[in-house]
Amino acid sequence: MSNLRTRLSEALKESLKARDETRLSTVRLLLAGIKDRDIAARPSGNAAGIGDQDILNFLQSAIKQRVDSAAMFEQGGRKDLVDKEIAEINVIKTFLPQQFGDAEITDLARKEIQETGAAGMKDMGKVMTAMRAKYAGQMDFGKASAVVKGLLG
Repeated sequence: MSNLRTRLSEALKESLKARDETRLSTVRLLLAGIKDRDIAARPSGNAAGIGDQDILNFLQSAIKQRVDSAAMFEQGGRKDLVDKEIAEINVIKTFLPQQFGDAEITDLARKEIQETGAAGMKDMGKVMTAMRAKYAGQMDFGKASAVVKGLLG
């Protein structure tokens, strides 16, 4: 069992004992999403399920989904739902590694551009693919994409 999967299972048990409804429902949703991805990975010969890297990518996409939802609820004047989405984001973030700051993202982008030999905007995909492989769960790839675009453009 992967490290993240173990941490999520333990968080589920702790949330049940503590009767923390927000954390409990969020962790249950995450585990269900991971289970769905495990099932989807089976036909490609991955019977053991997805690894930590894929789980990190899933967690980041779950955060992005909730950020988008919170923005829409904000526009609709639904403060209660905005608060719920933010609470879920905070729970999910506890399972992610320490996030890189803006300066670190810029430094890593420069390094990756140099390592991949990227010369222009046509190489942006190659740089971003390399960064996603190395730093999944450690940075906001929306910010990283903007930085790479600025450096290559």
